[in-house]
Amino acid sequence: MIAGKLEITIKINELPQPKIIENGWQQLDIDCDERIITITVKPKPKVYKKLTDAASNYLQWVAVIIGKLGRQTENGFVLEEPSIQVFESKPKPETTSALGAAF
Repeated sequence: MIAGKLEITIKINELPQPKIIENGWQQLDIDCDERIITITVKPKPKVYKKLTDAASNYLQWVAVIIGKLGRQTENGFVLEEPSIQVFESKPKPETTSALGAAF
């Protein structure tokens, strides 16, 4: 048997509303196919700010949240050691096929 590393990747394109919990930390609950993933982030650092900046600066965006599988909850699990990356999502140009143009 060899050792491996399990990471969970979650993609979102809407700003989740945080719940303020102890010491000002922010808790995000994300519904992933009817499983609720709970993510807790520090209040001041850039983690949640990346999401709010994307929502205000980009017309369309995608955030990738990566972390470790944590304890199981009633409806899902906790994502441990989360990191967030945000990318601007540019709309794809609409193309009209020759078949579509004929109608």
